[in-house]
Amino acid sequence: MMKLFRMLKPYRIPIFFILGLVLLQSLAELYLPTLMADIVNDGIVKGNVPYIWQIGGWMLVIAIAGTACSVTASYLSSRTAGGFAKKLRSRVFRHVENFSLQEFDKLGTASLITRTTNDITQVQNVLTMMLRMMVMAPMMCIGGIFMAVSQDAKLSTIFLVVLPVLAGAIALIGAKGLPLFKQIQKKLDRLNLVLREQLTGIRVVRAFNRGEHERARFNGANTDLRDVSIKVNVLMATLMPVMMLVMNFSMIAILYFGGQRIDSGNMNIGSLIAFIQYAMQIMFSLIMVSIIFVMIPRASASAERINEVLDMQPDLSNPEQPRSMSALQGTIEFDNVTFRYPGAENAALSGISFTARPGETTAIIGGTGSGKSTLLSLIPRFYDVTEGSVRLNGTDVRELRQEDLRAKIGFVPQKAVLFTGTIAENIRHGKDDATMEEIVRAAQTAQAENFITEMKDGYDSIIAQGGNNVSGGQKQRLSIARALVRRPEVYIFDDSFSALDFKTDAKLRAAMKSETTEAAVLIVAQRVSTVMDADRILVMDEGRIVGSGTHKELLEHNEVYREIVSSQLTEEEIA
Repeated sequence: MMKLFRMLKPYRIPIFFILGLVLLQSLAELYLPTLMADIVNDGIVKGNVPYIWQIGGWMLVIAIAGTACSVTASYLSSRTAGGFAKKLRSRVFRHVENFSLQEFDKLGTASLITRTTNDITQVQNVLTMMLRMMVMAPMMCIGGIFMAVSQDAKLSTIFLVVLPVLAGAIALIGAKGLPLFKQIQKKLDRLNLVLREQLTGIRVVRAFNRGEHERARFNGANTDLRDVSIKVNVLMATLMPVMMLVMNFSMIAILYFGGQRIDSGNMNIGSLIAFIQYAMQIMFSLIMVSIIFVMIPRASASAERINEVLDMQPDLSNPEQPRSMSALQGTIEFDNVTFRYPGAENAALSGISFTARPGETTAIIGGTGSGKSTLLSLIPRFYDVTEGSVRLNGTDVRELRQEDLRAKIGFVPQKAVLFTGTIAENIRHGKDDATMEEIVRAAQTAQAENFITEMKDGYDSIIAQGGNNVSGGQKQRLSIARALVRRPEVYIFDDSFSALDFKTDAKLRAAMKSETTEAAVLIVAQRVSTVMDADRILVMDEGRIVGSGTHKELLEHNEVYREIVSSQLTEEEIA
């Protein structure tokens, strides 16, 4: 946790004022019992009413000053902890943005969400308390002991028994609580994962009547979290009764031995009252420490999880000295590329070599699991090649800044992804400064103009979360429009026409030809009708290119392609 607290350097001045205000508040509270003792001993006992008013006035002034210090310190500590949490969340978010798909697979989306929200909130809460209590608790404890000794040193020997008992109880319960708090965060990760899968896959759950199964999964994760939470709360709940028990026995001992010292004339009544108040302050300072000990184990577990994210270095990084690209606009070259997923025994791609040039459409077709989408993911560096190289405009993509590389690419993923906002905003994701004319042109080319204009607010119509208020085909067309508005040097369509009917598919590809005359176009498709007009078709099988040529050439000479074609087209259509 201390590693995270290094980010508090910009808040040094507010922290200095917080600590100073808390110190003044503590001094005020420590001085009040002494004034009360003076009122009793020199005012009430002697019947000196003016003295009572005089000291009582001072007590009121000091109490008001202490309250003002407390309120101001609370305000500053809340602002400081809130600013720290905001900065930490931003840092985690920016760091996660640089992760490759491998890091996402390793940590899990649900866990990353928990770490960015719940875990940082835990650290924020304990920081808020520490800013107040890390000065107040020691000050009240040490100062209370000193002031109690000044009232009666002999009676103060009671603390030699009480304090070690309380400190031992706090340390023991804190040590046992830390592993349980770590378990709670892991159980919370699991609960978030199950809930996220159930909500995002609600259509599948209902379609296959798996509601009961999903309820059982959720109840299992929920029960695990409940059991660990109960266990840790029971453990922590024992702390307060133990402290109150010790405190009450301490009060009995103080009253008993204090009464004896008053009877013997060695102690005044006012001094005993002040001593009792100091004893309460000492006890309550230890209760403050116990509260911190309750929160610190959970915050420590959360801090470890946050640091795990921040310490994880992305496999993909920008080169120290990025290279500039040559004038070969929109040329993609695969040079004997081999790729293997982390931990996999067999390569997903082997010996891939081809060149996609500007103005050409290169289509990739093959059976499920043949490596088509994997091949495309190497171009924008979602993964890095294991062997060989992928070059854009003659430069290895690993030697380019990721931002510069992806600025040259218009990518349409296999699963169309839309964001909450208007249709225009979603298309503008491809180009921040796109004009309305450019947006409309991209939508027209993507064959999305008709359904957009039929919507109530046209391009200002709101897209719901995940694009749930539009159909699969409409989502794909908006995703295609988002890539087209960018007018990049390379277009990548990863099975992006699968939800379109044959007529819309044909019209879209025809409209795209005039828009992509100066760009390289790579299309992954399952349908022969989508790829048959391409300038070059690459046939893939088990991670290798087993055929390359036009539709006619492959139909004559490539057995794998013929099998794919014959499974989709009739003899008349093939002829």
